[in-house]
Amino acid sequence: MTVPYHPPVKRSVEIAGHKTSISLEPVFWDMLRAVAERENLPINAIVARIDEDRIRAETPPGLASAIRVWLVTRWRAESRTEA
Repeated sequence: MTVPYHPPVKRSVEIAGHKTSISLEPVFWDMLRAVAERENLPINAIVARIDEDRIRAETPPGLASAIRVWLVTRWRAESRTEA
């Protein structure tokens, strides 16, 4: 398990054929990797999906913030269905 209090780590991803870098804390990279494995998709595909959603928001957040919110929202929804 990743230490929860760690500075963000920058990684490169590709969205719609364009490379970009995203800085996320390791715990969020771990969560993103887990979702990608469960859905049998590359991380880039998950990030692209999040990016499409965030762009449609009334006040779009930055991509890293959108990823964090998406992961926590998904985790909360999954936690409720398991209870």
